[in-house]
Amino acid sequence: METLKIIKIGGNIIDNEQVLDDFLKQFSLIKGLKILVHGGGKLATQLAEKTGVRVNMVDGRRITNLETLDIITMVYAGKINKNIVAKLQAFHCNAIGFTGADGNSIISTKRPVKEIDFGFVGDVEKVNTKTLQILLEHKVTPVFCAITHDNNGQLLNTNADTIASELAIGFAKDFKTELYYCFEKNGVLKDINDDFSVIENINLENYQKLIDTKVISDGMLPKLNNCFHAIKNNVEKICIGKPEMLFKQKIKCTTIKQ
Repeated sequence: METLKIIKIGGNIIDNEQVLDDFLKQFSLIKGLKILVHGGGKLATQLAEKTGVRVNMVDGRRITNLETLDIITMVYAGKINKNIVAKLQAFHCNAIGFTGADGNSIISTKRPVKEIDFGFVGDVEKVNTKTLQILLEHKVTPVFCAITHDNNGQLLNTNADTIASELAIGFAKDFKTELYYCFEKNGVLKDINDDFSVIENINLENYQKLIDTKVISDGMLPKLNNCFHAIKNNVEKICIGKPEMLFKQKIKCTTIKQ
Protein backbone atom coordinates (compact mmCIF):
# COMPACT_ATOMS: atom_id res chain seq x y z
CA MET A 1 0.00 0.00 0.00
CA GLU A 2 1.37 3.42 -0.99
CA THR A 3 2.20 6.04 1.67
CA LEU A 4 0.40 9.41 1.76
CA LYS A 5 1.77 12.22 3.93
CA ILE A 6 -0.68 14.81 5.34
CA ILE A 7 1.33 17.81 6.56
CA LYS A 8 -0.18 20.71 8.51
CA ILE A 9 1.54 24.07 8.99
CA GLY A 10 0.46 26.93 11.23
CA GLY A 11 0.87 30.65 11.62
CA ASN A 12 4.49 30.50 12.77
CA ILE A 13 5.41 29.40 9.22
CA ILE A 14 2.74 31.35 7.31
CA ASP A 15 3.43 34.69 9.02
CA ASN A 16 7.12 34.78 8.05
CA GLU A 17 7.63 34.95 4.28
CA GLN A 18 11.21 33.69 4.35
CA VAL A 19 10.34 30.80 6.67
CA LEU A 20 7.38 29.92 4.42
CA ASP A 21 9.56 30.02 1.29
CA ASP A 22 12.18 27.79 2.93
CA PHE A 23 9.52 25.32 4.08
CA LEU A 24 7.77 25.14 0.69
CA LYS A 25 11.07 24.63 -1.12
CA GLN A 26 11.79 21.64 1.13
CA PHE A 27 8.17 20.43 0.96
CA SER A 28 8.34 20.39 -2.84
CA LEU A 29 11.26 17.94 -2.63
CA ILE A 30 9.37 15.38 -0.52
CA LYS A 31 9.02 12.24 -2.59
CA GLY A 32 5.73 10.43 -2.97
CA LEU A 33 2.13 11.50 -2.37
CA LYS A 34 1.42 14.44 -0.08
CA ILE A 35 -1.28 16.89 0.98
CA LEU A 36 -0.58 20.23 2.63
CA VAL A 37 -3.01 21.79 5.15
CA HIS A 38 -2.51 25.36 6.39
CA GLY A 39 -4.01 27.59 9.03
CA GLY A 40 -4.59 31.32 8.76
CA GLY A 41 -1.87 33.05 10.72
CA LYS A 42 -2.27 36.66 11.81
CA LEU A 43 -3.36 38.09 8.46
CA ALA A 44 -7.12 37.59 9.01
CA THR A 45 -6.95 39.42 12.34
CA GLN A 46 -4.93 42.25 10.77
CA LEU A 47 -7.42 42.64 7.91
CA ALA A 48 -10.36 42.58 10.35
CA GLU A 49 -8.78 45.39 12.35
CA LYS A 50 -8.14 47.44 9.20
CA THR A 51 -11.75 47.07 8.06
CA GLY A 52 -13.23 47.74 11.49
CA VAL A 53 -14.53 44.19 12.06
CA ARG A 54 -14.29 43.23 15.71
CA VAL A 55 -12.23 40.12 16.46
CA ASN A 56 -13.87 38.08 19.19
CA MET A 57 -11.91 35.18 20.70
CA VAL A 58 -13.01 32.80 23.45
CA ASP A 59 -10.34 30.48 24.94
CA GLY A 60 -8.17 31.11 21.88
CA ARG A 61 -10.95 30.17 19.44
CA ARG A 62 -12.38 32.66 16.97
CA ILE A 63 -16.08 33.53 17.06
CA THR A 64 -17.08 33.55 13.38
CA ASN A 65 -19.96 35.85 12.46
CA LEU A 66 -20.80 36.54 8.80
CA GLU A 67 -18.42 39.53 8.56
CA THR A 68 -15.59 37.48 10.03
CA LEU A 69 -16.39 34.56 7.73
CA ASP A 70 -16.08 36.88 4.72
CA ILE A 71 -12.65 38.03 5.89
CA ILE A 72 -11.26 34.58 6.66
CA THR A 73 -12.56 33.26 3.33
CA MET A 74 -10.74 36.07 1.51
CA VAL A 75 -7.57 35.52 3.52
CA TYR A 76 -7.45 31.73 3.98
CA ALA A 77 -8.91 30.53 0.66
CA GLY A 78 -7.67 33.54 -1.29
CA LYS A 79 -4.42 35.28 -0.41
CA ILE A 80 -2.72 32.63 1.74
CA ASN A 81 -3.83 29.56 -0.19
CA LYS A 82 -3.10 30.95 -3.66
CA ASN A 83 0.22 32.39 -2.51
CA ILE A 84 1.27 28.94 -1.27
CA VAL A 85 0.13 27.27 -4.51
CA ALA A 86 2.01 29.84 -6.62
CA LYS A 87 5.20 29.33 -4.62
CA LEU A 88 4.90 25.54 -4.97
CA GLN A 89 4.56 25.92 -8.74
CA ALA A 90 7.76 27.98 -8.71
CA PHE A 91 9.43 25.05 -6.95
CA HIS A 92 8.09 22.65 -9.63
CA CYS A 93 5.51 21.05 -7.33
CA ASN A 94 2.20 20.97 -9.17
CA ALA A 95 -0.49 21.96 -6.65
CA ILE A 96 -4.17 22.92 -6.48
CA GLY A 97 -5.75 24.97 -3.69
CA PHE A 98 -8.80 23.61 -1.88
CA THR A 99 -11.51 24.49 0.56
CA GLY A 100 -13.74 21.67 1.71
CA ALA A 101 -16.33 22.85 -0.83
CA ASP A 102 -14.02 22.16 -3.78
CA GLY A 103 -14.68 18.71 -5.12
CA ASN A 104 -17.18 18.35 -2.24
CA SER A 105 -14.14 17.09 -0.36
CA ILE A 106 -14.96 17.97 3.27
CA ILE A 107 -18.52 18.35 4.58
CA SER A 108 -19.13 19.84 8.02
CA THR A 109 -22.06 20.75 10.21
CA LYS A 110 -22.40 24.12 11.92
CA ARG A 111 -21.35 23.73 15.52
CA PRO A 112 -24.44 23.67 17.77
CA VAL A 113 -24.80 26.39 20.38
CA LYS A 114 -24.07 25.13 23.89
CA GLU A 115 -22.40 27.44 26.38
CA ILE A 116 -20.88 29.51 23.56
CA ASP A 117 -22.18 30.39 20.09
CA PHE A 118 -19.12 30.07 17.86
CA GLY A 119 -21.09 31.23 14.82
CA PHE A 120 -20.19 29.85 11.41
CA VAL A 121 -17.75 27.24 12.67
CA GLY A 122 -17.87 23.74 11.20
CA ASP A 123 -17.29 20.32 12.74
CA VAL A 124 -16.21 17.79 10.12
CA GLU A 125 -18.77 15.09 9.32
CA LYS A 126 -17.44 13.50 6.14
CA VAL A 127 -14.39 13.44 3.87
CA ASN A 128 -14.89 12.55 0.20
CA THR A 129 -11.59 11.33 -1.22
CA LYS A 130 -12.65 10.55 -4.82
CA THR A 131 -11.67 13.84 -6.49
CA LEU A 132 -8.51 14.15 -4.40
CA GLN A 133 -7.48 10.61 -5.29
CA ILE A 134 -7.63 11.45 -9.01
CA LEU A 135 -5.30 14.40 -8.41
CA LEU A 136 -2.90 12.34 -6.31
CA GLU A 137 -2.77 9.66 -9.01
CA HIS A 138 -1.62 12.41 -11.42
CA LYS A 139 1.03 13.64 -8.93
CA VAL A 140 -0.87 16.85 -8.14
CA THR A 141 -0.63 18.07 -4.53
CA PRO A 142 -3.83 19.36 -2.87
CA VAL A 143 -3.35 22.38 -0.59
CA PHE A 144 -6.18 22.81 1.94
CA CYS A 145 -7.11 25.93 3.84
CA ALA A 146 -9.18 25.92 7.04
CA ILE A 147 -12.62 26.26 5.42
CA THR A 148 -15.23 23.56 4.79
CA HIS A 149 -18.92 23.62 3.79
CA ASP A 150 -22.24 22.16 4.92
CA ASN A 151 -23.41 20.82 1.51
CA ASN A 152 -26.21 23.41 1.59
CA GLY A 153 -24.28 26.38 0.25
CA GLN A 154 -22.75 27.59 3.52
CA LEU A 155 -18.99 27.91 4.05
CA LEU A 156 -17.73 27.20 7.57
CA ASN A 157 -14.56 28.13 9.45
CA THR A 158 -12.96 24.84 10.53
CA ASN A 159 -9.94 24.02 12.66
CA ALA A 160 -6.96 23.21 10.41
CA ASP A 161 -5.61 20.54 12.79
CA THR A 162 -8.98 18.79 12.54
CA ILE A 163 -9.01 19.03 8.75
CA ALA A 164 -5.57 17.40 8.63
CA SER A 165 -6.56 14.54 10.94
CA GLU A 166 -9.86 13.93 9.11
CA LEU A 167 -8.09 13.83 5.75
CA ALA A 168 -5.60 11.29 7.15
CA ILE A 169 -8.49 9.17 8.44
CA GLY A 170 -10.43 9.49 5.20
CA PHE A 171 -7.53 8.22 3.12
CA ALA A 172 -6.49 5.47 5.57
CA LYS A 173 -8.52 2.83 3.72
CA ASP A 174 -6.55 3.39 0.50
CA PHE A 175 -3.10 4.49 1.71
CA LYS A 176 -0.71 4.20 4.61
CA THR A 177 -1.43 7.69 5.92
CA GLU A 178 1.12 9.64 7.93
CA LEU A 179 0.13 12.83 9.73
CA TYR A 180 2.61 15.59 10.59
CA TYR A 181 1.84 18.68 12.66
CA CYS A 182 4.55 21.28 12.10
CA PHE A 183 4.91 24.16 14.54
CA GLU A 184 7.58 26.25 16.30
CA LYS A 185 8.52 23.77 19.05
CA ASN A 186 10.55 20.54 18.84
CA GLY A 187 7.47 18.59 19.93
CA VAL A 188 5.29 18.26 23.00
CA LEU A 189 7.42 19.53 25.90
CA LYS A 190 7.66 18.50 29.55
CA ASP A 191 8.68 22.08 30.32
CA ILE A 192 7.27 24.78 28.02
CA ASN A 193 10.36 26.93 28.70
CA ASP A 194 12.81 24.16 27.73
CA ASP A 195 12.70 23.40 24.02
CA PHE A 196 14.86 20.30 24.58
CA SER A 197 12.44 18.65 27.02
CA VAL A 198 10.65 16.79 24.22
CA ILE A 199 8.32 13.94 25.15
CA GLU A 200 9.36 11.65 22.33
CA ASN A 201 6.52 9.11 22.62
CA ILE A 202 2.96 9.63 23.82
CA ASN A 203 0.40 6.84 24.01
CA LEU A 204 -3.07 6.69 25.53
CA GLU A 205 -1.71 5.57 28.90
CA ASN A 206 0.88 8.26 29.49
CA TYR A 207 -1.30 10.91 27.76
CA GLN A 208 -3.83 10.74 30.59
CA LYS A 209 -1.04 10.95 33.16
CA LEU A 210 0.39 14.02 31.38
CA ILE A 211 -3.04 15.69 31.50
CA ASP A 212 -3.59 14.78 35.16
CA THR A 213 -0.22 16.24 36.12
CA LYS A 214 -0.90 19.32 33.96
CA VAL A 215 2.21 18.76 31.84
CA ILE A 216 -0.18 19.01 28.88
CA SER A 217 -2.89 21.64 28.98
CA ASP A 218 -4.57 24.49 27.10
CA GLY A 219 -3.66 24.85 23.43
CA MET A 220 -1.94 21.48 23.05
CA LEU A 221 -4.99 19.47 24.16
CA PRO A 222 -7.11 19.93 21.00
CA LYS A 223 -4.12 19.06 18.80
CA LEU A 224 -3.43 15.86 20.75
CA ASN A 225 -7.11 14.94 20.80
CA ASN A 226 -7.02 15.14 17.00
CA CYS A 227 -3.92 12.93 17.02
CA PHE A 228 -5.52 10.21 19.12
CA HIS A 229 -8.73 10.40 17.10
CA ALA A 230 -6.59 9.74 14.01
CA ILE A 231 -4.47 6.96 15.52
CA LYS A 232 -7.66 5.15 16.63
CA ASN A 233 -8.94 5.36 13.05
CA ASN A 234 -6.09 3.56 11.28
CA VAL A 235 -3.69 6.45 10.62
CA GLU A 236 -0.27 4.78 10.40
CA LYS A 237 2.01 7.42 11.91
CA ILE A 238 1.63 10.81 13.66
CA CYS A 239 4.42 13.24 14.53
CA ILE A 240 4.44 16.70 16.13
CA GLY A 241 7.45 19.02 15.92
CA LYS A 242 9.42 21.50 13.86
CA PRO A 243 9.26 21.18 10.04
CA GLU A 244 12.82 19.83 10.06
CA MET A 245 11.43 16.49 11.24
CA LEU A 246 10.18 16.00 7.66
CA PHE A 247 13.51 16.57 6.00
CA LYS A 248 16.30 15.45 8.35
CA GLN A 249 17.16 12.20 10.08
CA LYS A 250 17.48 12.00 13.87
CA ILE A 251 15.55 15.22 14.55
CA LYS A 252 13.68 15.04 17.85
CA CYS A 253 9.90 15.20 17.68
CA THR A 254 6.89 13.72 19.43
CA THR A 255 5.42 10.51 18.01
CA ILE A 256 1.86 9.53 18.90
CA LYS A 257 1.14 5.85 19.40
CA GLN A 258 -1.79 3.67 20.48
